[in-house]
Amino acid sequence: MRLHSLEITAFGPFAGTETVDFDALGADGLFLLHGHTGAGKTTVLDAVAFALYGTVPGARREGKRLLSDHAAVGAVPKVTLEATLGGRRIRIVRSPEFLRPKLRSTGTTKQHAKASLTWLDGRGQNLTRLSEIGDAVNALLGMSADQFFQVVLLPQGEFARFLRADSDERGSLLERLFDTGRFGDVEEWFAQRRRELAADLADAHHNIDIMLGRVSQASGVPEPVTDDRQQQDPLDWAADVLTDARQNRTLAQGRAVLVDAAARRASEALAQATIVLDLQRRRALAEEQLAQHHNGEVARAARRTELADSAAAGPIADAAADLSLARAAGEAATAALAAAERELPTSLEGQRFHDALHWPPAPGDPADERTVVAQFVRDWTTDVARMQSLLGVVREADKLDGALVDYRAQQRSIAAQIERTEQQQASMPEKIAAAESRVARADAAATQLPGLDERCERARVAAESAIELVRKRAALLECERSRDRAAAAHNTAWEHLLDLRERRIDGMAAELAAFLKAGEPCQVCGSAAHPHPAAASTSTVTKAQEDKAAAAERKAAAARDQAVGAVAEARLAVDLLHDRTGGATLAELTQALDTATSSVQDARVSAADADPARAELSRLRRETDELTVTLNHLVASRVAVDERISATEESLTQMRASVSQEVGEGESLIVRIAEREALIDGARRIQEARIVWLDATAQSDALRAELDRRVTASSFASVEAAAGAVLTADRVERIEAELRAADERRAHAEHVLREPTIVAVDGHAPVDLDPLRQACTELDRQVRSAAATVAECRRRADDLERLIAELSTAAEAIAPQRAEFDELANLADVVAGRGQNARKMSLRSYVLASRLEDVAESASARLRRMSSGRYEFVHSDEAGARGKRGGLGLDIRDDYTGVVRSAKTLSGGEAFLASLALALGLADVVAAESGGVVLDTMFIDEGFGTLDADTLEQVMAVLDELRAGGRVVGVVSHVDEMRQRIPSRLYVKRERTGSTLQVVAS
Repeated sequence: MRLHSLEITAFGPFAGTETVDFDALGADGLFLLHGHTGAGKTTVLDAVAFALYGTVPGARREGKRLLSDHAAVGAVPKVTLEATLGGRRIRIVRSPEFLRPKLRSTGTTKQHAKASLTWLDGRGQNLTRLSEIGDAVNALLGMSADQFFQVVLLPQGEFARFLRADSDERGSLLERLFDTGRFGDVEEWFAQRRRELAADLADAHHNIDIMLGRVSQASGVPEPVTDDRQQQDPLDWAADVLTDARQNRTLAQGRAVLVDAAARRASEALAQATIVLDLQRRRALAEEQLAQHHNGEVARAARRTELADSAAAGPIADAAADLSLARAAGEAATAALAAAERELPTSLEGQRFHDALHWPPAPGDPADERTVVAQFVRDWTTDVARMQSLLGVVREADKLDGALVDYRAQQRSIAAQIERTEQQQASMPEKIAAAESRVARADAAATQLPGLDERCERARVAAESAIELVRKRAALLECERSRDRAAAAHNTAWEHLLDLRERRIDGMAAELAAFLKAGEPCQVCGSAAHPHPAAASTSTVTKAQEDKAAAAERKAAAARDQAVGAVAEARLAVDLLHDRTGGATLAELTQALDTATSSVQDARVSAADADPARAELSRLRRETDELTVTLNHLVASRVAVDERISATEESLTQMRASVSQEVGEGESLIVRIAEREALIDGARRIQEARIVWLDATAQSDALRAELDRRVTASSFASVEAAAGAVLTADRVERIEAELRAADERRAHAEHVLREPTIVAVDGHAPVDLDPLRQACTELDRQVRSAAATVAECRRRADDLERLIAELSTAAEAIAPQRAEFDELANLADVVAGRGQNARKMSLRSYVLASRLEDVAESASARLRRMSSGRYEFVHSDEAGARGKRGGLGLDIRDDYTGVVRSAKTLSGGEAFLASLALALGLADVVAAESGGVVLDTMFIDEGFGTLDADTLEQVMAVLDELRAGGRVVGVVSHVDEMRQRIPSRLYVKRERTGSTLQVVAS
C-alpha cells in the first residue's frame, strides 16, 4: 500500500480544503508530521483511515462528529485519497454522516454518508455503494480496519498498554488483529458435539430404565432400589427375575396336569351313570308304548274299513270327473269356433269362403272340407305373391325419386363449380403478369446489391472515422497539454540544475576544504598548512544534490520527449482520419450512412424475394393448367348427370304404369296384401276350430256311456253315493300313516325290550346324576383356572425372555457410546483449556500464543538493535494465576543481568523502544498473515520525547531500515530534535479559524 495524495475538506479541525502530496512529502522515505498539541496531527491519520474504511480509530469513532466546527454553514465534510492498493491505483472520495441545516425551515437534518471509488488504471467498474467499496478495500489490502489501525497507523500509547497488559487484555487485541474465528468454531463444534453425545448417552440410559420398568411390569417384581454403594447390576436382577418366572411356569404346568387327570376320571364316571339312566328310561318308555298299542286296536279296525270303501268308489268318481272335463272342453271348442268366425274379414272373398262351408260342422270325413279350405288359401297366397312383387316395384320407384333429387342437386352443384372455375380462369392472366413484374424487380435489385453494399461500407468507414476523429482530437489536445506540462517541468528542472551548479561552483572552496586534513597537502595549492579553510554556508550545494538534480532534469527531458512523440503520433492519426472523412461533418456522414444502409436493406429485401416470386409465378402457371383440366372434367360430369336424369325419369314412368294396372285410383297395395293375409289366417283358424269342436263332442259322448256302465257294475245306488264314499287323498294319507305308525311303535317297543343292555338293567335301582355333575363342574373350574395360570406364567416368561434380550442388546450398545463420549469429552476439555491441558490454553489461545511468539521474535530483532543488544522479548506460554488463560505472557530479558523481568519495570524511554519494536514486529506478522501485503506507507505516532540522543539515533537507524525498498514512514511528533533530523515535514498549524497544513519538502 502506498499513499499518493490526500485532500481534506471541513473535516475535524480543518475548516477549509487542505491537500497533502505524499509522493513529494515522502520522496526521502521519511517525513515528520508535527504541530502544536490539538492542532490535528492525528486527524490527518484519521482522514486516511476514514477514506479507506469509512471509520476512524479508537474512541473517536464513537463521537460521530467529523464535520469541522470551524467550517462554513452548509459546508460538506469530504476526504479524497489517491493510493495504490494491491498494485492498483484508486481514488476514494468519502463524506461522513453529518447534520446540515434544513433548506426550507429551521433546524437540521441528517445527511447520510456517501462514497465513491474510481479505478485510475481504467480496469473495472467504478463503485458508489458503501458495502462494495468496503469489500474492494478489504480485498486489496487483505486486512480489516482494526488490523490497519494497528499495523499502518501505529497509535500513540496503544502498544505501551499492550506491553503492560495482562493476558486477557492482550488476547482481546490479538483477536481483533488475527482472525481466530475458525478456531473458535472448532472449540464450539467440540462443545456442541459433547452436548449431543451426552444427550444421546442420557437417552440410551433412559431407554434402559424404560426397559427395566417393562421387565418389572411384565414380571410383577418391583425394580431393585439400593444406594449407590451397593448398586445391583440390572442384567443380574433381570436374569434372577427370568429364572423365577421359568420355575413358576414349570410348577403351574405340573399342577395343571394333576387337575386335568382328576377331571377326566370324574367325567368318565358321570358318562357311565348317564348311560345306565338312559337305558332305564328307554325300557319304561317301550313298556308304556306296548300298553297304548293294545288299547287302540278297535279304532284302527274302523279305519281299515273306511279305506276299503273309498278304494271301491274311486273308479266311478274318476269317470265322472273325466266326463265333466270333456263337457268343459266341448264348450271351449264351441266358443273358439264362434271367435274364429267373428275374426274372418267380412269382404266379398270372406263371405264367399263362409258360404262354401257346412254350418254347424257335420261329423264324418273332414277331407272334403280341407280341400275347399286349401283351394281358397292357394288362391289368396297367389294374390299376395303378385302384389308383393308390385310392392317391390313401388319401393324401387321411391328410391329412383330420391336418386332423381340427388342427380338434380349434382346438376346444380356442377353448374356452380363451372361458373367459379371460369371466373378463376379469367383472373389468372392478371396474376401471372404481376408475378412476372415481381420477378423482374427482384432480379434488378440483386444486380444493384454489390454496388450498394460497397457504397454503404464506404459510408460506414467514413462515419466511424468521424467519430474516432472527435476522440483523437480530444486525445491530441490532451497530449499537447501533457507536452506543455512536460516542457514546463523540464524547464523548471533545467533551471534548478543550473542554479545548483552555479551555487556549487560558488561553494566549491568549502567543498574542497571539507577534504583537507592537517599535515596533508591541499589539492589546489599543494600547501600543507590550512590556516583559513573555507566554511560551508547554508546555501552550499553538495555533489549528491547536483547529481540528483541532473537525474531529475534527464527524467524530465525524457518525459518531454515522450510527450512530444505522443503529440506527433496523435496529430498523424487526426490527419489520417480527416482524410478518410473527406472533410464532411459527422452529421452529414451519419445521414449518408443511414441513406446507404436503407438502400442496401431495401435491395436485400427485394433480392431475397426472387426465389419466392419465381415460385409464385410457377404456381400460377400450374394453377392455370389445372383450372383448364378441372373445367373439362366438370363439363363432362354435367353431361353424364343430364343423361342419368333422363334415364331415371323414363324408368319411373314405366314402374308407375305397371302398378296402376293392379290397383285402382286411391287404393293401396299394402291394404290389399294385408286383407289377403288376414283371409288366409282366418280360414286356417276356422278349419282348426271345427276339427277341435268335432273331437270334443265325440269324446263327451263316449265318457258318458262308460260312467253308466261302471255305476251299474258297482254296489253303489248312484254316482252321487259312490262320490260320497271317496276319501280325499289327505284323509287317506293320514289314516295310512296312523296305522303304519302304530305298527312301527309296537315293533320298536318289542325290539327295545329284547336288547341285552335293556334286559341287563331290569331290576336295578334308579340312578341320581346330581352329585356326579357337581363334582365334574368343580373339577372343570379347577382345570380352567390351572390352564389360565399356565398361560399367564408362559406369557410372562416369554415376555421376560424378549424384554431381557432387548435389555442385553441395549446394554451392549451403550458401551461404545460411553467410550466415544468419554474420549470426546476429554478432547473437548483439552481444546477448551481444561482437564488434562496442563497450561490451561484453549485452541484459540494456543493460536494467539503462536502468533504472539512470531510477534515477539520479529520485535526482538528490532529491540536488540534499538537497545544496542541489551533487551529482547521473551514469550511465555505458562498458565496464568487463578485459572487465567495462559500462553500470552510477554516479558523482557535484560542481557546486562541475564534476568527475565516484567515489561512493567521498564523506564519511559525503554518502554517506548519496546512498544515501537513490538508495533513494528506486529506489523510484520499481520502483513504476512494478510497474504504478504507490502506496506509501502506507515505512520508512527508519538513517544520520541522520552529518548536520549544515543537511543534516538539508534531508533532513527531502525526507521532508516524501514524506508528501505521504497517504503515511506511518517513520524508523528512535536519534539524539536525530530524536526532537525527529518527535513521533509508536514506542519499542522493551529489557528482560531481552524487548522491548516503546510508541506516542507527536502
